[in-house]
Amino acid sequence: MDVHRLDAHQAAELRAAPYTYEDVGATAAGAVAGFTWVERSAILERRDFEGAAGDLLSWQVQARSGMHVWASPLPLEAASLAVLRLGPGRLSLRIPCRVVYVIDEPDLKGFAYGTLPGHPVVGEERFALRRLGDGRLELTISAFSRPASRLAKLGGPVSRMVQSAMIGRYLRALDKR
Repeated sequence: MDVHRLDAHQAAELRAAPYTYEDVGATAAGAVAGFTWVERSAILERRDFEGAAGDLLSWQVQARSGMHVWASPLPLEAASLAVLRLGPGRLSLRIPCRVVYVIDEPDLKGFAYGTLPGHPVVGEERFALRRLGDGRLELTISAFSRPASRLAKLGGPVSRMVQSAMIGRYLRALDKR
């Protein structure tokens, strides 16, 4: 799936924007008071850790999950920017975010991104790929969030269902080519 380069004007706007929450980086530690915590994992079919990590760190989880991705720079690093879009054309949901931290350990790779103004929720999402002792790969998605937009607040249970469905897509995405 294609990941497009974020244009310089959008990148400058996002770089200047504050995170929409205070506990930046907290997905590394766990649940945050006042937010809904979600954590799900899946064992991947593929076994090529470096290849899967490369896909993860180039926004392929999001792109292969049906999102349109504009990002800068690639591959991602701390403070990388992205605008994800979900849905058709002009009706698509705009999802701006910035990478909070990158995980770079021998058997654990990943990153977390935080929400920026205009994102439908407030919070942070972490994508962690672990190579297990037997060579299997486990992808874990962790997030804390609460609704930010009027639409997300009105959506209540539907918004949570959409988030759950997207996490399910994310967990299957690294096995797609």
